[in-house]
Amino acid sequence: MAFDLPNRSSGTCVRLTLTFAGNMIGSSDLLRRVSWPLNRGASVNKTSETVGSILKRKGNEIWSVRPEQTVYEAIEMMADKGVGALLVMSDGKLAGIISERDYARKVILQGRSSRTTVIQEIMTSTVISVSPKEAVDECMELMTRNRIRHLPIMENERVIGIVSIGDLVKWLVSEQEETIEHLHNYISAKYPS
Repeated sequence: MAFDLPNRSSGTCVRLTLTFAGNMIGSSDLLRRVSWPLNRGASVNKTSETVGSILKRKGNEIWSVRPEQTVYEAIEMMADKGVGALLVMSDGKLAGIISERDYARKVILQGRSSRTTVIQEIMTSTVISVSPKEAVDECMELMTRNRIRHLPIMENERVIGIVSIGDLVKWLVSEQEETIEHLHNYISAKYPS
């Protein structure tokens, strides 16, 4: 993994390369190479951050449709709101989820009309959801394993928000940038003792 980091003292960029091998993290820049052991049982990518904290930063707006609405109405709302999926709610309860993928595979590819097909016919009715206390890395693993891009967050059988794989990746990138900054400071001997 390589990153170009600005060198504040000279105004130039330094290439920082991180390598992970067994129980060691290695790092090199143009000036020196260092390596140090990871704590036994430590994992570089594990985090204790919860998906609920991401939801607080992102906001918990929920866009939803009803099962009896047409697929066209759902696609129109997705385009208007700039989202790739909508929750399908019936009597205040989560009944399913409809995504652009559902539309492409179950309407377009099958030659159906979005103006006459109702959401209930194509929605994914078995919805995977998590509580706000679930760890971010566990949510990413769950989404990857099940090949889903949107994850409703439920509390007391009520939907309190939804996160996308994009939301989780955006958070992960910001965490990695912070870690890289700490490593860069450590390597540059700027790390507080």
